[in-house]
Amino acid sequence: MQKCTTNELNFATVNRKKVVAVFDAPNVTSDAGALVLREMDRHLGLIERLSRALNDPRRKTHIDHEQVDMLRQRIFQIACGYPDANDSDSLKSDPAFKVAVGRDPLADEDLASQPTISRLENTVSVRDLLRIGYALIDQFIASYAKPPEAIVLDMDPTADTVYGHQQLALFNAFEDEYCFMPFHVYEGQTGKLITTVLRPGKTPTAADIISVLKRLVRRLRKAWPEVRIILRADSHHTKPEVMDWMEAHGVDYITGLSPNAKLAALFAETIRDAEVRYGRWGGSIRRYATAPYAAATWSQARRVILRAQVTEKGTDVRYIVTSFEDSEPKYLYETAYCGRGRMELMIKDHKVALASDRTSCHRKEANQFRLFLHSAAYVLLQAIRTQWLQGTSLATAQFDTIRLALLKLGARVEVRTRVLRFHLPASCPYQEIFGRLMQQAAVESG
Repeated sequence: MQKCTTNELNFATVNRKKVVAVFDAPNVTSDAGALVLREMDRHLGLIERLSRALNDPRRKTHIDHEQVDMLRQRIFQIACGYPDANDSDSLKSDPAFKVAVGRDPLADEDLASQPTISRLENTVSVRDLLRIGYALIDQFIASYAKPPEAIVLDMDPTADTVYGHQQLALFNAFEDEYCFMPFHVYEGQTGKLITTVLRPGKTPTAADIISVLKRLVRRLRKAWPEVRIILRADSHHTKPEVMDWMEAHGVDYITGLSPNAKLAALFAETIRDAEVRYGRWGGSIRRYATAPYAAATWSQARRVILRAQVTEKGTDVRYIVTSFEDSEPKYLYETAYCGRGRMELMIKDHKVALASDRTSCHRKEANQFRLFLHSAAYVLLQAIRTQWLQGTSLATAQFDTIRLALLKLGARVEVRTRVLRFHLPASCPYQEIFGRLMQQAAVESG
Protein backbone atom coordinates (compact mmCIF):
# COMPACT_ATOMS: atom_id res chain seq x y z
CA MET A 1 0.00 0.00 0.00
CA GLN A 2 1.26 3.46 -0.89
CA LYS A 3 0.85 6.78 0.88
CA CYS A 4 -2.17 6.96 3.18
CA THR A 5 -3.97 10.13 4.31
CA THR A 6 -6.80 10.59 6.76
CA ASN A 7 -9.50 10.96 4.09
CA GLU A 8 -8.10 8.96 1.19
CA LEU A 9 -6.41 5.56 0.88
CA ASN A 10 -4.18 5.08 -2.16
CA PHE A 11 -3.47 1.55 -3.38
CA ALA A 12 -1.31 0.13 -6.15
CA THR A 13 -2.46 1.09 -9.64
CA VAL A 14 -4.40 -1.28 -11.92
CA ASN A 15 -3.95 -0.92 -15.70
CA ARG A 16 -2.35 2.48 -15.07
CA LYS A 17 -5.44 3.59 -13.19
CA LYS A 18 -5.18 5.08 -9.74
CA VAL A 19 -6.90 3.01 -7.04
CA VAL A 20 -8.39 5.10 -4.23
CA ALA A 21 -10.60 4.27 -1.25
CA VAL A 22 -12.54 6.88 0.68
CA PHE A 23 -14.72 6.42 3.77
CA ASP A 24 -17.46 8.81 2.67
CA ALA A 25 -20.60 6.76 1.93
CA PRO A 26 -23.22 7.62 4.60
CA ASN A 27 -25.88 5.02 3.82
CA VAL A 28 -23.67 1.96 3.43
CA THR A 29 -23.25 -0.87 5.93
CA SER A 30 -20.97 -3.87 6.27
CA ASP A 31 -23.47 -5.72 8.48
CA ALA A 32 -26.68 -6.05 6.48
CA GLY A 33 -27.20 -9.50 8.00
CA ALA A 34 -28.24 -7.79 11.25
CA LEU A 35 -31.69 -7.81 9.63
CA VAL A 36 -31.68 -11.60 9.94
CA LEU A 37 -31.01 -11.32 13.66
CA ARG A 38 -33.94 -8.93 13.95
CA GLU A 39 -36.26 -11.41 12.23
CA MET A 40 -35.15 -14.27 14.48
CA ASP A 41 -35.59 -12.13 17.57
CA ARG A 42 -39.10 -11.19 16.43
CA HIS A 43 -39.82 -14.89 15.99
CA LEU A 44 -38.44 -15.89 19.42
CA GLY A 45 -39.40 -12.83 21.47
CA LEU A 46 -36.06 -13.27 23.23
CA ILE A 47 -34.94 -9.69 23.82
CA GLU A 48 -38.42 -8.53 24.83
CA ARG A 49 -38.39 -11.31 27.44
CA LEU A 50 -35.00 -10.21 28.76
CA SER A 51 -36.06 -6.56 28.85
CA ARG A 52 -39.14 -7.37 30.91
CA ALA A 53 -36.90 -9.10 33.44
CA LEU A 54 -34.64 -6.06 33.78
CA ASN A 55 -35.69 -3.15 35.98
CA ASP A 56 -35.32 0.30 34.40
CA PRO A 57 -34.77 2.92 37.13
CA ARG A 58 -34.56 5.89 34.74
CA ARG A 59 -37.11 8.69 34.57
CA LYS A 60 -39.37 8.06 31.61
CA THR A 61 -39.36 11.74 30.68
CA HIS A 62 -35.56 11.77 30.40
CA ILE A 63 -35.10 8.68 28.23
CA ASP A 64 -33.60 8.91 24.74
CA HIS A 65 -33.08 5.16 24.29
CA GLU A 66 -35.57 2.53 25.40
CA GLN A 67 -34.04 -0.30 27.38
CA VAL A 68 -35.18 -2.94 24.90
CA ASP A 69 -33.57 -0.94 22.06
CA MET A 70 -30.23 -0.84 23.90
CA LEU A 71 -30.41 -4.58 24.52
CA ARG A 72 -31.13 -5.22 20.84
CA GLN A 73 -28.29 -2.94 19.79
CA ARG A 74 -25.79 -4.60 22.11
CA ILE A 75 -26.82 -8.20 21.40
CA PHE A 76 -26.98 -7.73 17.62
CA GLN A 77 -23.55 -6.10 17.64
CA ILE A 78 -22.11 -9.00 19.65
CA ALA A 79 -23.55 -11.49 17.15
CA CYS A 80 -22.01 -9.50 14.27
CA GLY A 81 -18.55 -9.57 15.83
CA TYR A 82 -18.48 -6.38 17.90
CA PRO A 83 -18.17 -7.63 21.49
CA ASP A 84 -17.15 -4.39 23.22
CA ALA A 85 -19.33 -1.51 24.38
CA ASN A 86 -16.79 0.83 22.74
CA ASP A 87 -17.95 -0.44 19.35
CA SER A 88 -21.27 1.33 19.91
CA ASP A 89 -19.62 4.70 19.26
CA SER A 90 -18.62 3.66 15.73
CA LEU A 91 -21.83 1.80 14.96
CA LYS A 92 -24.51 4.07 16.44
CA SER A 93 -25.20 5.60 13.00
CA ASP A 94 -24.91 2.35 11.03
CA PRO A 95 -28.09 1.99 8.92
CA ALA A 96 -28.33 -1.79 9.30
CA PHE A 97 -28.17 -1.73 13.09
CA LYS A 98 -30.61 1.19 13.24
CA VAL A 99 -33.12 -0.72 11.11
CA ALA A 100 -32.50 -3.92 13.12
CA VAL A 101 -33.35 -2.03 16.31
CA GLY A 102 -36.43 -0.54 14.64
CA ARG A 103 -35.29 2.96 13.64
CA ASP A 104 -35.32 4.80 10.34
CA PRO A 105 -31.71 5.29 9.16
CA LEU A 106 -32.29 8.98 8.32
CA ALA A 107 -35.36 10.23 10.17
CA ASP A 108 -34.64 8.74 13.62
CA GLU A 109 -31.88 9.58 16.07
CA ASP A 110 -28.73 7.50 16.37
CA LEU A 111 -28.46 4.47 18.61
CA ALA A 112 -26.92 4.58 22.08
CA SER A 113 -23.25 5.49 22.48
CA GLN A 114 -20.67 3.70 24.60
CA PRO A 115 -21.29 5.67 27.84
CA THR A 116 -25.02 4.89 27.69
CA ILE A 117 -24.38 1.19 27.06
CA SER A 118 -21.82 1.08 29.87
CA ARG A 119 -24.26 2.71 32.28
CA LEU A 120 -26.81 0.03 31.40
CA GLU A 121 -24.30 -2.73 32.13
CA ASN A 122 -23.20 -1.23 35.44
CA THR A 123 -26.63 -0.46 36.92
CA VAL A 124 -27.85 -4.07 36.86
CA SER A 125 -28.64 -5.47 40.32
CA VAL A 126 -28.47 -9.00 41.72
CA ARG A 127 -32.27 -9.21 41.56
CA ASP A 128 -32.17 -8.19 37.90
CA LEU A 129 -29.63 -10.91 37.18
CA LEU A 130 -31.71 -13.55 38.90
CA ARG A 131 -34.77 -12.59 36.82
CA ILE A 132 -32.71 -12.54 33.60
CA GLY A 133 -31.31 -15.97 34.44
CA TYR A 134 -34.82 -17.32 34.83
CA ALA A 135 -35.84 -15.54 31.61
CA LEU A 136 -33.14 -17.46 29.72
CA ILE A 137 -34.40 -20.73 31.20
CA ASP A 138 -37.96 -19.79 30.23
CA GLN A 139 -36.73 -19.02 26.71
CA PHE A 140 -35.23 -22.51 26.56
CA ILE A 141 -38.54 -24.01 27.73
CA ALA A 142 -40.50 -21.98 25.17
CA SER A 143 -38.26 -23.28 22.36
CA TYR A 144 -40.05 -26.67 22.56
CA ALA A 145 -43.40 -27.08 20.82
CA LYS A 146 -44.27 -29.87 23.25
CA PRO A 147 -42.62 -31.15 26.44
CA PRO A 148 -39.62 -33.39 25.71
CA GLU A 149 -39.41 -36.84 27.26
CA ALA A 150 -35.89 -36.19 28.50
CA ILE A 151 -33.31 -33.43 28.53
CA VAL A 152 -29.57 -33.73 29.09
CA LEU A 153 -27.89 -31.01 31.14
CA ASP A 154 -24.34 -30.69 29.82
CA MET A 155 -22.63 -28.63 32.50
CA ASP A 156 -19.02 -27.50 32.57
CA PRO A 157 -16.92 -24.58 33.81
CA THR A 158 -14.50 -22.93 31.40
CA ALA A 159 -11.59 -20.58 32.03
CA ASP A 160 -12.17 -16.87 31.40
CA THR A 161 -8.82 -15.14 31.83
CA VAL A 162 -8.86 -11.66 33.37
CA TYR A 163 -6.23 -8.94 33.37
CA GLY A 164 -7.49 -6.43 35.92
CA HIS A 165 -8.95 -6.30 39.41
CA GLN A 166 -12.37 -7.77 38.66
CA GLN A 167 -14.42 -9.11 41.53
CA LEU A 168 -14.38 -12.96 41.73
CA ALA A 169 -11.07 -13.17 39.83
CA LEU A 170 -8.80 -15.79 41.42
CA PHE A 171 -5.48 -17.35 40.47
CA ASN A 172 -6.00 -20.83 39.04
CA ALA A 173 -2.89 -23.01 39.26
CA PHE A 174 -4.02 -25.34 36.47
CA GLU A 175 -4.63 -22.44 34.07
CA ASP A 176 -1.63 -20.52 35.48
CA GLU A 177 -3.73 -17.37 35.16
CA TYR A 178 -6.08 -15.13 37.09
CA CYS A 179 -9.49 -16.02 35.77
CA PHE A 180 -13.19 -16.65 36.23
CA MET A 181 -14.58 -20.18 35.78
CA PRO A 182 -18.16 -19.57 34.64
CA PHE A 183 -20.59 -22.47 34.38
CA HIS A 184 -21.98 -23.16 30.92
CA VAL A 185 -25.13 -25.29 30.78
CA TYR A 186 -26.51 -26.57 27.47
CA GLU A 187 -29.08 -29.17 26.46
CA GLY A 188 -26.81 -31.92 25.17
CA GLN A 189 -29.12 -33.36 22.49
CA THR A 190 -29.99 -30.07 20.76
CA GLY A 191 -27.15 -27.68 21.63
CA LYS A 192 -29.60 -25.14 23.05
CA LEU A 193 -28.24 -22.85 25.74
CA ILE A 194 -29.96 -23.05 29.12
CA THR A 195 -27.87 -20.67 31.22
CA THR A 196 -24.42 -19.34 32.03
CA VAL A 197 -23.30 -18.44 35.54
CA LEU A 198 -20.25 -16.35 36.44
CA ARG A 199 -18.05 -18.02 39.08
CA PRO A 200 -14.69 -17.45 40.78
CA GLY A 201 -11.65 -18.96 39.06
CA LYS A 202 -11.56 -22.20 41.04
CA THR A 203 -12.82 -25.77 40.87
CA PRO A 204 -16.56 -25.83 41.66
CA THR A 205 -17.64 -27.03 45.08
CA ALA A 206 -20.67 -29.20 45.76
CA ALA A 207 -22.54 -26.10 46.96
CA ASP A 208 -21.72 -24.28 43.67
CA ILE A 209 -23.08 -27.15 41.60
CA ILE A 210 -26.20 -27.72 43.68
CA SER A 211 -27.06 -24.01 43.72
CA VAL A 212 -27.28 -24.06 39.91
CA LEU A 213 -28.96 -27.45 39.66
CA LYS A 214 -31.72 -26.72 42.15
CA ARG A 215 -32.81 -23.56 40.32
CA LEU A 216 -32.70 -25.28 36.93
CA VAL A 217 -34.55 -28.39 38.07
CA ARG A 218 -37.23 -26.43 39.92
CA ARG A 219 -37.91 -24.21 36.89
CA LEU A 220 -37.85 -27.09 34.40
CA ARG A 221 -40.10 -29.32 36.50
CA LYS A 222 -42.58 -26.48 36.98
CA ALA A 223 -43.04 -26.35 33.20
CA TRP A 224 -42.56 -30.08 32.50
CA PRO A 225 -43.51 -32.16 35.58
CA GLU A 226 -42.86 -35.48 33.80
CA VAL A 227 -39.58 -34.66 32.03
CA ARG A 228 -36.59 -36.88 32.73
CA ILE A 229 -33.56 -34.74 33.64
CA ILE A 230 -30.05 -36.15 33.19
CA LEU A 231 -26.86 -34.44 34.30
CA ARG A 232 -23.82 -35.25 32.17
CA ALA A 233 -20.53 -33.81 33.39
CA ASP A 234 -16.87 -34.51 34.14
CA SER A 235 -15.36 -35.76 37.39
CA HIS A 236 -15.34 -32.27 38.98
CA HIS A 237 -19.10 -32.74 39.43
CA THR A 238 -18.89 -36.22 40.98
CA LYS A 239 -19.19 -35.14 44.59
CA PRO A 240 -21.06 -37.07 47.29
CA GLU A 241 -23.38 -34.20 48.17
CA VAL A 242 -24.25 -33.62 44.50
CA MET A 243 -25.11 -37.28 43.88
CA ASP A 244 -27.18 -37.42 47.08
CA TRP A 245 -29.06 -34.28 46.01
CA MET A 246 -29.77 -35.63 42.53
CA GLU A 247 -31.01 -38.97 43.85
CA ALA A 248 -33.28 -37.18 46.32
CA HIS A 249 -34.76 -35.03 43.55
CA GLY A 250 -35.14 -37.66 40.83
CA VAL A 251 -32.33 -36.42 38.59
CA ASP A 252 -30.37 -39.05 36.67
CA TYR A 253 -26.67 -38.60 36.12
CA ILE A 254 -23.69 -39.90 34.22
CA THR A 255 -20.44 -38.27 35.31
CA GLY A 256 -16.72 -38.93 35.22
CA LEU A 257 -14.92 -40.52 38.13
CA SER A 258 -11.25 -40.01 38.94
CA PRO A 259 -9.09 -43.19 39.08
CA ASN A 260 -7.81 -44.51 42.41
CA ALA A 261 -6.20 -47.64 43.82
CA LYS A 262 -9.46 -49.21 44.98
CA LEU A 263 -11.02 -48.86 41.54
CA ALA A 264 -7.90 -50.34 39.96
CA ALA A 265 -8.14 -53.34 42.29
CA LEU A 266 -11.89 -53.72 41.71
CA PHE A 267 -11.45 -53.91 37.93
CA ALA A 268 -7.99 -55.49 37.85
CA GLU A 269 -9.18 -58.62 36.05
CA THR A 270 -10.72 -56.68 33.17
CA ILE A 271 -7.66 -54.44 32.83
CA ARG A 272 -5.34 -57.48 32.74
CA ASP A 273 -7.61 -59.16 30.18
CA ALA A 274 -7.33 -56.13 27.87
CA GLU A 275 -3.56 -56.12 28.21
CA VAL A 276 -3.36 -59.87 27.45
CA ARG A 277 -5.53 -59.45 24.36
CA TYR A 278 -3.32 -56.64 23.15
CA GLY A 279 -0.25 -58.83 23.69
CA ARG A 280 -1.80 -61.50 21.48
CA TRP A 281 -3.36 -59.46 18.67
CA GLY A 282 -2.01 -55.93 18.94
CA GLY A 283 -4.01 -53.05 17.52
CA SER A 284 -6.31 -51.19 19.89
CA ILE A 285 -8.13 -53.24 22.51
CA ARG A 286 -11.11 -51.93 24.48
CA ARG A 287 -12.79 -53.72 27.35
CA TYR A 288 -15.72 -52.66 29.51
CA ALA A 289 -16.89 -53.76 32.93
CA THR A 290 -19.34 -52.61 35.57
CA ALA A 291 -19.53 -53.09 39.32
CA PRO A 292 -21.01 -51.41 42.42
CA TYR A 293 -18.56 -49.15 44.20
CA ALA A 294 -18.71 -46.87 47.23
CA ALA A 295 -16.00 -44.41 48.15
CA ALA A 296 -15.51 -43.78 51.86
CA THR A 297 -17.36 -40.45 51.62
CA TRP A 298 -20.34 -41.84 49.67
CA SER A 299 -23.64 -42.53 51.37
CA GLN A 300 -24.20 -45.71 49.33
CA ALA A 301 -22.74 -47.89 46.59
CA ARG A 302 -23.32 -46.73 43.02
CA ARG A 303 -22.81 -48.25 39.59
CA VAL A 304 -19.34 -47.59 38.18
CA ILE A 305 -18.31 -48.41 34.61
CA LEU A 306 -14.74 -49.08 33.49
CA ARG A 307 -13.39 -48.44 30.02
CA ALA A 308 -9.91 -49.95 29.60
CA GLN A 309 -8.07 -49.28 26.34
CA VAL A 310 -4.66 -50.71 25.47
CA THR A 311 -2.63 -49.42 22.52
CA GLU A 312 1.03 -49.06 21.62
CA LYS A 313 1.00 -46.01 23.91
CA GLY A 314 0.08 -48.10 26.93
CA THR A 315 -3.01 -48.74 29.07
CA ASP A 316 -5.59 -45.98 29.42
CA VAL A 317 -8.25 -46.45 32.10
CA ARG A 318 -11.39 -44.30 32.46
CA TYR A 319 -14.30 -44.53 34.88
CA ILE A 320 -17.80 -43.11 35.02
CA VAL A 321 -20.48 -43.32 37.71
CA THR A 322 -24.14 -43.41 36.76
CA SER A 323 -27.67 -43.80 38.06
CA PHE A 324 -28.62 -45.91 35.01
CA GLU A 325 -28.76 -49.52 36.20
CA ASP A 326 -29.78 -51.46 33.10
CA SER A 327 -28.04 -49.92 30.10
CA GLU A 328 -25.00 -51.61 28.55
CA PRO A 329 -21.62 -50.30 29.77
CA LYS A 330 -20.31 -49.72 26.25
CA TYR A 331 -23.35 -47.65 25.27
CA LEU A 332 -23.25 -45.63 28.47
CA TYR A 333 -19.59 -44.75 28.01
CA GLU A 334 -19.15 -44.39 24.25
CA THR A 335 -22.52 -42.88 23.34
CA ALA A 336 -24.09 -41.42 26.45
CA TYR A 337 -21.03 -40.08 28.26
CA CYS A 338 -18.65 -39.34 25.38
CA GLY A 339 -21.47 -37.48 23.63
CA ARG A 340 -20.69 -34.61 25.96
CA GLY A 341 -17.69 -33.87 23.75
CA ARG A 342 -20.08 -31.82 21.58
CA MET A 343 -20.28 -29.37 24.44
CA GLU A 344 -16.75 -28.21 23.67
CA LEU A 345 -18.06 -26.94 20.32
CA MET A 346 -20.93 -25.15 22.07
CA ILE A 347 -18.52 -23.44 24.45
CA LYS A 348 -16.27 -22.60 21.49
CA ASP A 349 -19.18 -20.88 19.72
CA HIS A 350 -20.03 -18.97 22.91
CA LYS A 351 -16.55 -18.11 24.12
CA VAL A 352 -14.52 -17.77 20.90
CA ALA A 353 -16.97 -16.84 18.13
CA LEU A 354 -19.00 -14.53 20.38
CA ALA A 355 -16.06 -13.42 22.58
CA SER A 356 -17.97 -13.98 25.81
CA ASP A 357 -14.74 -13.75 27.78
CA ARG A 358 -14.80 -9.94 27.37
CA THR A 359 -15.68 -9.63 31.05
CA SER A 360 -13.59 -6.59 31.86
CA CYS A 361 -15.93 -4.72 34.21
CA HIS A 362 -14.91 -4.40 37.86
CA ARG A 363 -18.28 -5.36 39.37
CA LYS A 364 -19.24 -9.02 39.26
CA GLU A 365 -22.85 -8.05 38.51
CA ALA A 366 -21.81 -6.18 35.37
CA ASN A 367 -19.71 -9.11 34.17
CA GLN A 368 -22.56 -11.55 34.79
CA PHE A 369 -24.83 -9.26 32.79
CA ARG A 370 -22.32 -9.24 29.94
CA LEU A 371 -22.23 -13.03 30.06
CA PHE A 372 -26.03 -13.05 29.69
CA LEU A 373 -25.85 -10.65 26.71
CA HIS A 374 -23.42 -12.97 24.93
CA SER A 375 -25.69 -15.89 25.85
CA ALA A 376 -28.61 -14.12 24.18
CA ALA A 377 -26.51 -13.73 21.03
CA TYR A 378 -25.79 -17.48 21.23
CA VAL A 379 -29.52 -18.24 21.45
CA LEU A 380 -30.22 -16.17 18.31
CA LEU A 381 -27.46 -17.72 16.21
CA GLN A 382 -28.17 -21.26 17.41
CA ALA A 383 -31.83 -20.83 16.48
CA ILE A 384 -30.90 -19.47 13.03
CA ARG A 385 -28.65 -22.47 12.44
CA THR A 386 -31.10 -25.13 13.60
CA GLN A 387 -34.37 -23.61 12.38
CA TRP A 388 -33.52 -21.71 9.20
CA LEU A 389 -30.31 -23.21 7.85
CA GLN A 390 -31.24 -26.90 7.84
CA GLY A 391 -30.68 -28.47 4.43
CA THR A 392 -28.02 -25.90 3.49
CA SER A 393 -24.23 -25.98 3.52
CA LEU A 394 -24.34 -23.94 6.74
CA ALA A 395 -26.53 -26.38 8.67
CA THR A 396 -23.64 -27.43 10.93
CA ALA A 397 -21.41 -24.38 10.53
CA GLN A 398 -19.71 -22.68 13.46
CA PHE A 399 -21.00 -19.28 14.47
CA ASP A 400 -18.01 -17.41 13.04
CA THR A 401 -18.64 -19.08 9.66
CA ILE A 402 -22.32 -18.14 9.76
CA ARG A 403 -21.33 -14.58 10.63
CA LEU A 404 -18.95 -14.27 7.68
CA ALA A 405 -21.44 -15.83 5.28
CA LEU A 406 -24.71 -14.19 6.30
CA LEU A 407 -24.17 -11.29 8.69
CA LYS A 408 -21.09 -9.51 7.32
CA LEU A 409 -22.78 -8.39 4.12
CA GLY A 410 -22.01 -5.02 2.57
CA ALA A 411 -25.07 -3.10 1.41
CA ARG A 412 -26.14 0.31 0.18
CA VAL A 413 -29.29 1.46 1.92
CA GLU A 414 -31.88 3.30 -0.13
CA VAL A 415 -34.28 5.29 2.06
CA ARG A 416 -37.61 6.24 0.52
CA THR A 417 -40.94 7.34 1.87
CA ARG A 418 -42.48 3.87 1.95
CA VAL A 419 -39.53 1.51 1.64
CA LEU A 420 -36.06 0.86 3.02
CA ARG A 421 -34.21 -1.08 0.31
CA PHE A 422 -30.88 -2.79 1.04
CA HIS A 423 -28.84 -3.22 -2.16
CA LEU A 424 -26.66 -6.29 -1.53
CA PRO A 425 -23.66 -7.37 -3.66
CA ALA A 426 -24.63 -9.17 -6.85
CA SER A 427 -21.52 -11.33 -6.38
CA CYS A 428 -22.50 -12.57 -2.89
CA PRO A 429 -21.78 -16.34 -2.87
CA TYR A 430 -24.57 -17.11 -0.37
CA GLN A 431 -27.49 -15.47 -2.19
CA GLU A 432 -29.48 -18.69 -2.45
CA ILE A 433 -29.06 -19.55 1.23
CA PHE A 434 -29.91 -15.98 2.25
CA GLY A 435 -33.06 -16.11 0.13
CA ARG A 436 -34.15 -19.47 1.58
CA LEU A 437 -33.49 -18.21 5.06
CA MET A 438 -35.73 -15.16 4.63
CA GLN A 439 -38.45 -17.27 3.01
CA GLN A 440 -38.40 -19.52 6.05
CA ALA A 441 -38.55 -16.47 8.32
CA ALA A 442 -41.59 -15.19 6.42
CA VAL A 443 -43.35 -18.55 6.73
CA GLU A 444 -42.77 -18.80 10.48
CA SER A 445 -43.84 -15.21 11.13
CA GLY A 446 -47.11 -15.88 9.32
